[in-house]
Amino acid sequence: MHGSLNDYRIWYAQVPEFAKKYRVITMSLRHYYPEKWDGKGDDFSVGQHAEDVASLIQQLGLGKVHLLGHSRGGAVVLMVAKEHPELIKTLILEDASGMESLLPDTPESRKMASETKELVGGLRRNLADGNVEKAAQDFTDGLGGPGTWAKRSQAQRQILLDNMGTGVDSGERGNITCADIAKFNFPVLTFTGERSPRRYAEAFAAAHRCNVGVPAPIVIPNAAHAMNRENPEPFNKAVLEFLSEH
Repeated sequence: MHGSLNDYRIWYAQVPEFAKKYRVITMSLRHYYPEKWDGKGDDFSVGQHAEDVASLIQQLGLGKVHLLGHSRGGAVVLMVAKEHPELIKTLILEDASGMESLLPDTPESRKMASETKELVGGLRRNLADGNVEKAAQDFTDGLGGPGTWAKRSQAQRQILLDNMGTGVDSGERGNITCADIAKFNFPVLTFTGERSPRRYAEAFAAAHRCNVGVPAPIVIPNAAHAMNRENPEPFNKAVLEFLSEH
């Protein structure tokens, strides 16, 4: 499951490799590309997207699946795991959102929460002002560090620009609780990037305190939040090794 302002196309470095051994399904969540959405309606939420994912798994008769989610997509797959554990064979979380409520109330965690709120708020302000490319650049640089947008290929930039209508996202992430995490009884794999925002590693550490089955994240070197694209080789290798064991 892709994250904010993305779609099924972000897995271009994973699908060919994973498909050598597994059936691989990537999907664009409701209102993302190729849909051209006007931002209206009340069916754009992590909860709705999780139900859409669960429905797809059920309708295709897939049984238990290996479910991978990146960023906001991580919040979506966590919600699927919470509401439909019978569908989960393994859970793979790449800089997953959705676990913010697990963080302790400290000045550092409040600072991280403020950074997230400002990132989403800045995106919405830029879009309201009609600054579409600035919205994409500021959002990308906020997650990957200054200069990340400049390094993106035109195809990578186009994915974000094609999904800017989904920038009305309120920032709601499902708020998975410690009690929810404690119930997970399937294997979990976690990732973060060497230059990813610290809040993701902190959330994984908090999840581990709730359930020792949630491991410390594998740190992908020479990469930030978009690690599966920025350094796909070690990412793919770790995922495939994990899948071969489960």
